[in-house]
Amino acid sequence: MSLSQEEIDALISSGAKIPPEEKGTSTPEGLTIPTGQSSEIGETIYSPLDPKLEMLYDLQLPVSIELGRTNMLIRDILYLGRGSVIEFDKLVSEPVDVLVNGKKIAEGEVVVIDKHFGIRITTLVDPTERLKTLKK
Repeated sequence: MSLSQEEIDALISSGAKIPPEEKGTSTPEGLTIPTGQSSEIGETIYSPLDPKLEMLYDLQLPVSIELGRTNMLIRDILYLGRGSVIEFDKLVSEPVDVLVNGKKIAEGEVVVIDKHFGIRITTLVDPTERLKTLKK
């Protein structure tokens, strides 16, 4: 099942709002997860455990990690070859960006797990900020 970003946004925004009296959902670990809280931009933020989101659980979205960016002249791109080095705008010590469907949702640090790269999430983007980027 493949949906466009607009269809995903429509599904999320079509859910009925939870009354503000409900402060959150308690998990088995004792954590409280906010449900149905209204953000300052008029959208409702749902908990990942909210049953209204259950139909979205099986959707696959592209997850990518951005190490950095740069701009290059076409002349320089044409001369790239095996062993060429491209310098990015980020330093080694800076966190990398975690993008889901092209939108930044978190920052993290690169780790190595059994010869594979991984990302340890260090900072999550605030949900209200993520909703603001959906409008762009």
